[in-house]
Amino acid sequence: MNQMDVNSNKRTKEKPERGANDQWVLRLYVAGQTPKALTAFANLKKICEEQLEGKYSIEVIDLLKNPQLGAADQIFALPTLVRKLPVPVRKIIGDLSNTERVLIGLDLLPVS
Repeated sequence: MNQMDVNSNKRTKEKPERGANDQWVLRLYVAGQTPKALTAFANLKKICEEQLEGKYSIEVIDLLKNPQLGAADQIFALPTLVRKLPVPVRKIIGDLSNTERVLIGLDLLPVS
């Protein structure tokens, strides 16, 4: 298994504000295992572990291997994170190092 393959379905204590059946489906589009792609994945994994407590799955899509997969989500920059569920779909471009921006973009933190 390479560093960026993950499908986390582990169960842990839920945050009270989230429903029991909430499941987050996230796609991270990258172009190979570049330092920026690895950083984006590590930052995303950390945010998910801290905020979503096991109620998520991450699918990493390498557009160098499967370029056609980026068309459906209209990917024009890499890395790009796409929140498929819960709806509405949201996109965040970059290495996800600005945690506050990512939390706001995923609608996990209200805009201040």
